[in-house]
Amino acid sequence: MRPTIIFILLLMALQTSAKARFIHVFVALCDNEHQGIVPVPEALGNGKDPARNLYWGAAFGVKNFFHRKTNHWQLVKTIDSNDVNILERLLFKHHTEDIYLLADAYDGEHIQTCIEQFLESSNGQHPIHIKHEEKSLHFGGNSDLIAYVGHDGLMDFDVMLDYEKNENPIDVMILACYSKSYFKKEIKAAQANPLLWTTHLMAPEAYTLQSAIDGWILNESPAEIEERAAQSYHQYQKCGIRGARNLFTSGY
Repeated sequence: MRPTIIFILLLMALQTSAKARFIHVFVALCDNEHQGIVPVPEALGNGKDPARNLYWGAAFGVKNFFHRKTNHWQLVKTIDSNDVNILERLLFKHHTEDIYLLADAYDGEHIQTCIEQFLESSNGQHPIHIKHEEKSLHFGGNSDLIAYVGHDGLMDFDVMLDYEKNENPIDVMILACYSKSYFKKEIKAAQANPLLWTTHLMAPEAYTLQSAIDGWILNESPAEIEERAAQSYHQYQKCGIRGARNLFTSGY
């Protein structure tokens, strides 16, 4: 092969590997009053108080964990959202990779809106474009990975959504109790790729999400990502690795 052609192919490979990737995390804030959950302490279960909420500002909430308890991510900025249901929107960047993560904290009273927007985005709908340092960042239906964190609201209500044909299935992770059982029908209809979901009751805290995302960044197999999630869950929950492995699964 001629040197010029080899150089062009190498350059194309480098450009492909350097392509930025985008993750969008939908968090339904824990809410004692408006969700069908076993009540948690009042400060943790106020779905209108992101700063102290179990799934956001508390020790293992998405905001606090990604901002303060891992060195993998840097909080770039807080972004105003024109969606009144989103109480806080944060932009993170991976410390070593060209990967951005947008995390949205939804008012716990409006968990149904959160789940519906998560599902529609998993179908490629609701693209979101954010400008940062002359870069255009793509979230919502243009994300490479979309995750839901929170109570399994589909235990309490049904959704009636119109899905569109999607030629490029988006990877999704759903950290909620029995998420495979309750979300399977909708994820199939959305034509998304279930990379990680659950088979039993679970605590949807951010250490599991971060570990699973680490595997996704490394392009690991679904089985390897499941193992990462299980190891992390067992580390924090002390539930036994066998039980943790039985909790997480991928695919249909």
